[in-house]
Amino acid sequence: MCEKCQDRGFILVNQNGLDVAKDCECKPLLEFERRCKVSGISRAFQEKTFANYDVGENQARIVARDVALQYCGAFPEIKDTMNNSFMIQGQVGSGKTHLSIAIAMNIMKIHHTGVVYMPYTESLLRIKQNAMDRINYANEINKYKNAPVLLIDDLLKGGATAADLKALFEIVNYRYLEHKPIIVSTEKSDDDLLDIDEATMSRIIEMCRGHHVTMRGRE
Repeated sequence: MCEKCQDRGFILVNQNGLDVAKDCECKPLLEFERRCKVSGISRAFQEKTFANYDVGENQARIVARDVALQYCGAFPEIKDTMNNSFMIQGQVGSGKTHLSIAIAMNIMKIHHTGVVYMPYTESLLRIKQNAMDRINYANEINKYKNAPVLLIDDLLKGGATAADLKALFEIVNYRYLEHKPIIVSTEKSDDDLLDIDEATMSRIIEMCRGHHVTMRGRE
């Protein structure tokens, strides 16, 4: 707990005999912690940062990290444009989730913007479970549609049903039209994505143009 403000985020200072509220120096940290709490990113995942993303001498990982860092640096300027999103593609163990979480943590901490984590399989299951309840369905899907930034982890992992694709299109199309950024990790190639659902995936690919990394092969 902050000793100065007791975690209120402000302190009172006397100006001309009046107590005036002033932001405490701890406020940015408190706001970052609040964004982390509502993001849905677990504490274990919050430890995945650029600093501990292991690249070694793996050129693909080095390039992927550098593109991700460039995206984070450009985020304030591109966040309201059409090409405001990021996608990383690669096989299991390539570090896709680590890097996408590192981007999310950077955006929340450095650019003071909220991120909502959407693990593909679990999230689509919850949405479908509420399909017959209009209010709960809207509440569940709207948190992904309206998130300042949406992180879709393991997109199309395990495939997709017609109901999955319908809900996914609703989320992606809304964000596409509203220029709301998406961070995507997936094992699927562009061709795989387009073969499964061209309408949805072509929008994602367009949004990620210029910020799109594909890691192929063991190294």
